Amino acid sequence: RFRNVTGVQTCALPISRIFHSSQLSVNSIISLDDGARRHAIQVLRLKESAPLTLFDGLGSEFSATISSIEKHSVEVCVVDKHTPLLESPLNIHLFQVISKGERMDYAVQKATECGVSEITPLFSERCVVKLDTKRVEKKISHWQKIALATCEQCGRNKIPTINPAISFKQMLNNGSTGAKFIFNEKAEHLLSKHPLTQQQLTKILMVIGPEGGLSEKEVKGAQSSGWNEVLLGPRVLRSETAPVVAITTMQLLWGDL
Repeated sequence: RFRNVTGVQTCALPISRIFHSSQLSVNSIISLDDGARRHAIQVLRLKESAPLTLFDGLGSEFSATISSIEKHSVEVCVVDKHTPLLESPLNIHLFQVISKGERMDYAVQKATECGVSEITPLFSERCVVKLDTKRVEKKISHWQKIALATCEQCGRNKIPTINPAISFKQMLNNGSTGAKFIFNEKAEHLLSKHPLTQQQLTKILMVIGPEGGLSEKEVKGAQSSGWNEVLLGPRVLRSETAPVVAITTMQLLWGDL
């Protein structure tokens, strides 16, 4: 906020942030792709000479201005480059069992806001969502767009990868290394009480189960594969709430909060 010469308090308008799918460079003129063009003109209603911030998902952002607007094209002049420290020092990979309707959308959106690096949708024994291959591919594309739009809104310059959906068994057999956590309301130990070495902090893998929870067979299989069963607190959390609480707790314990 700032005060103008009359002493009346006013608010500076936020500069719009837009993702550009190609690599950006200073002093270049680029054309926005169709999705970004429609968003800039139809949603944000930007005009010629309007300032905006572009990012290409590689970690930096670029100050720019709209140089021309035509019926089917918008050209932008890239002015300057910045590399703000917005990414979490934690590399968190979320394995989220797919939930119904907008619950999964919410989980992807909020996990992105909280700083997750990667999301893999899971099918488990008690997963209530049944999707064929074509519908799964559409969902993956949809969730990737949600992650991208969330980065535009929250200021992140690296977009989390939404991986192809896999089964719980495939997850256990994928050979990933790092600190591994399965969140379960029946666990005995809180996440906050679990010690981690600096080496383990370079990669954190976490599993959030479905509405009905993971089966006992799945939990035991995970434990035998090196996963730590941990508790988030005394209350049972919804499947879309649990990743928000878990990632935020990790950021408080070991990250940038």
